[in-house]
Amino acid sequence: MVRFFKLEENGTSVRREVLAGFTTFLAMAYILFVNPEILGAAGMDVGAVFVATALAACVGSLIMGLLANYPIALAPGMGLNAFFAYTAVIGMGLSWQAALFAVFVSGVIFVAITLFKIREKIIDAIPEELKYAAGAGIGLFIAFIGFKNAGVIVSNESTFVALGNLSEPGALLSLFGIVVTIILVVRGVRGAVFYGLALTAVVGVVTGFTSFAGVIATPPSLAPTFLAAFAVDWQAEVFTLQMVGIVLTLLFVVFFDTAGTLFAVATQAGFVKNNRLPRAGRALFADASATTIGSLFGTSTTTAYVESSSGVAVGGRTGLTAIVAGLLFLVALFFSPLLSVITAEVTAPALIIVGVMMATSLRFIDWGKMEVAIPVFFTVVTMPLTYSIATGIALGFVLYPLTMVVKGRGRELHPLMYALFVVFIVYLGFLHH
Repeated sequence: MVRFFKLEENGTSVRREVLAGFTTFLAMAYILFVNPEILGAAGMDVGAVFVATALAACVGSLIMGLLANYPIALAPGMGLNAFFAYTAVIGMGLSWQAALFAVFVSGVIFVAITLFKIREKIIDAIPEELKYAAGAGIGLFIAFIGFKNAGVIVSNESTFVALGNLSEPGALLSLFGIVVTIILVVRGVRGAVFYGLALTAVVGVVTGFTSFAGVIATPPSLAPTFLAAFAVDWQAEVFTLQMVGIVLTLLFVVFFDTAGTLFAVATQAGFVKNNRLPRAGRALFADASATTIGSLFGTSTTTAYVESSSGVAVGGRTGLTAIVAGLLFLVALFFSPLLSVITAEVTAPALIIVGVMMATSLRFIDWGKMEVAIPVFFTVVTMPLTYSIATGIALGFVLYPLTMVVKGRGRELHPLMYALFVVFIVYLGFLHH
């Protein structure tokens, strides 16, 4: 083990790696309960999604650890699950089976373009401002869903949205969770989002808002979602321009989510030399293959988790950290009864705080340049306002080339940006109706 993972070469030990793996798992374990809640809104079986989430996280983390030897764990991504449920299924009317097929196709494409080293070239072609805008916009979208689930934001005929009744039991429980999670995050507690979720769930049980059904049980059946990606209406749902738009959006979001996470965690661990990431191809392949496998189990896109930085902070430096985290997800399969106490009100604080974390990328935007500020603003604001991640991304990709050309900076753009400009105009004009 010492030799395979090069523990001594990386200045670490088995004990330290195990501790780092456990820390990373705690920091991202909230996804086990949040993901079924979000995908359940799309009509998927909550128990099956819980199992699929754990299996995808386990397999993805094992591949990352064994193949790339990075202390980075994987799981179904936040934002990507929201796009799956609220945009593709609820917004566009796609069946959840067809949405799973879109995830599978995007995974296969990722594997192919990673093997041919095209992925890095495409990442370089898209302006940094749009990458940051996409992340921040998804953060606002996730936070909006959290406020809605908490009952803090409600619909209103006169003003579209309004402040809800904060004296309602569900809203009070969520507000408690938001305050507790904020305190833990600001204090720098590792695994703050998970601990905030756990404390909120405990208060929910104690106050009688949620019912406790036990802790340990046989894992639920995976049958409702396993290979459901192929149980689709091929003519009506697969061979359509709408499917092309969804796959393109998945590809775009995962592109920068994964690249940004890998680079951030690798930099923290001290792996990045001369602005280059060693074994980048292997790490990207692990991510792409995990997405493909996860879609077969029955979950949305699997990606690298920035929460892995918590494990790196306690000394994790090799793939053994990722493997320990992955195996803990396997153990978590036997804790499915806890799903009964993890309601939408309990997960709302996690969504809101993760949204805040994602929105911090806005600090990298040069707001003094209107040719940049306008497309970024439209991208970020229209995601929650239209309840669609895809719409926000499409508007950004249409407006950015337009404002840059008007400013006289059109030559600075990669030709690919003009191709995407046409694709997203078609998407907004035809596919969205």
